[in-house]
Amino acid sequence: MKTIDLGRSGLKVSEVGCGGIPIMRVGMEEAKAVIRRCFQLGIRFFDTAHVYSDSEEKMGSALESVRDEVVLATKVWAKDAAGAAKELAVSFDRLKTKRIDLIQCHNVSNQPDLDRVMGPGGAYEVLAQAKAAGKVSAIGLSSHNPDIAVKAIRTGQFATLQFPFNFIEDDPREKVFPVAREWGVGLIAMKPLGGGLLDRVDLCFRFLQQYPDVVPIPGIQAVEEINEIIGHYRERRPLGQGDREQMQRIRSELGGRFCHRCEYCMPCEQGVQIPKVLLIKSQVRRFSPKQLAFIAKEAVASVEQCADCGECVEKCPYHLPVPDMLKENAETFKKFMADHGFN
Repeated sequence: MKTIDLGRSGLKVSEVGCGGIPIMRVGMEEAKAVIRRCFQLGIRFFDTAHVYSDSEEKMGSALESVRDEVVLATKVWAKDAAGAAKELAVSFDRLKTKRIDLIQCHNVSNQPDLDRVMGPGGAYEVLAQAKAAGKVSAIGLSSHNPDIAVKAIRTGQFATLQFPFNFIEDDPREKVFPVAREWGVGLIAMKPLGGGLLDRVDLCFRFLQQYPDVVPIPGIQAVEEINEIIGHYRERRPLGQGDREQMQRIRSELGGRFCHRCEYCMPCEQGVQIPKVLLIKSQVRRFSPKQLAFIAKEAVASVEQCADCGECVEKCPYHLPVPDMLKENAETFKKFMADHGFN
């Protein structure tokens, strides 16, 4: 496994990391086995978040004995200083560590959130204090909005950016990555498998291998999954013409119904939580019914307020049929919950 410099963060990480969402779905011992297998295969970069249920606890327990050999990243969801301080304190405890290598502001995807994070009394103040005290090595952010990501990069305050990147969502390579490289910001690719929607693991990672300074962090919940992924790094094979044609076919099939989570559709005047609802088809592959109910039940209920006004379609830069997709995702949620005995 190759090691790369994560921008100007000062962190050296494995060229593939491990994302912490899917281990929420499995028990402690199974999760620890998965994380330790990742370590055995050469992965030295592990990413989780305060809001990922018990993911931090599982990672902290699994990596405690090798803590000094890995780069540990987590995120604070709160955009204000008080909330961020509370979350950060809990994360230290869950992760069983006195030092967090990379702390990230989680999902800063609109201007109000960026303003809150960076303004007086914002979350950034707390993270900067933690870094000055030696408790945090570097500060980054995650985002789903290219314009906001670029604005955040240009503040000069973030050493890393975590952003969705795969062969369906490849806009960042032109809109975001050049700016990040100019500012020395390390690049982390979330959703390398499209949030579970892309089944061709080989194509996903061979595509990503074209960008050696971008570190993918696939979410792993089974040993077999990471074995397969690492296999594509041990036996590298460049994309051929047939592969590119297959990728284009997949783009054509999914592209017209694939939410890029840029949030340009927001706010909805009717109060529909559009981005949260449009994530559901991906989330049913990654979350348990109980977790999904907590995350999405309120958002699904908001779909009933949709007036089919079409404003979201006009705002969407990808011209997606948003009202139809809202209904589809709401039905997916209801069926998933019913199939698992949840009303």
